[in-house]
Amino acid sequence: MDDKTQRPGSRGKGPFAGNKQRRSPSPRRDRRPEERDETMLEGRNAVTEALRSGRQIDKIYFAGGSISSLGHLVAQARRQGVTAQEVDKRKLDAMSVTGSHQGIIALCAAAPYRRLDDLLALARERGEAPLLVLCDGVTDPHNLGAIIRTAEIAGAHGVVVPRRRSAGLNSACAKAAAGALEYLPVAKENNIASAVRELKQKGLFVFAADMDGEQTLYEADLAAPAAIVIGGEGQGVSALVKKECDYVVRIPQKGKIPSLNASNAAAVLLYEAVRKRQ
Repeated sequence: MDDKTQRPGSRGKGPFAGNKQRRSPSPRRDRRPEERDETMLEGRNAVTEALRSGRQIDKIYFAGGSISSLGHLVAQARRQGVTAQEVDKRKLDAMSVTGSHQGIIALCAAAPYRRLDDLLALARERGEAPLLVLCDGVTDPHNLGAIIRTAEIAGAHGVVVPRRRSAGLNSACAKAAAGALEYLPVAKENNIASAVRELKQKGLFVFAADMDGEQTLYEADLAAPAAIVIGGEGQGVSALVKKECDYVVRIPQKGKIPSLNASNAAAVLLYEAVRKRQ
């Protein structure tokens, strides 16, 4: 560890950053059962029971103008920390598999979310310095799944996502993760900035990936207990989160396009950490 990384929580600047006669009125209603999204629940009874049982739900969509009949479900969801978004009924029609959504659809997690401490406990069980990936505004489930897949293969101890402005652990994410969700814990926190603060208090150094970082990833001490923050598509790591991080690091670029996508950037950083930990 260099002299800039001697104190957990230090505020150094730094490195990274069909058939016409049988056309269905619903765009998705004619899908084969094996193609259906098992993480999507449709209708009032299904959503009511999911909330009552404590099943983990990523997000609820309800039809605009239906708050008078669905208000109790929306309120209950929000009390349980579930994001509930009012949308045009046509969006629900397009999402629906059954064609009978009754104005409400819930997207459920394909795997259970864990707590931040569970990720750190996994590192302790392995006798390794923690290595986490924090996703700040990664809204594409394919990118999130790819990050989870790479993190598991690289031996990281978990991925952290925020409650809002994030893809969830839906079927698209699970498919992109290619089985990694069975082995790698994913924690959901209220926001990434508060997760960064908590991790710093627990002795981790936090590295935000940004193309304007003052240091390269090669200069970053990723062998230390570390958390790598990856920003969302187009927006990058938010200014608030960068301010909370110990270091901002960049991946050297020689080409002409602006940057790597989120999952590729995560892979580069994770494998630099692997190299330094060998």
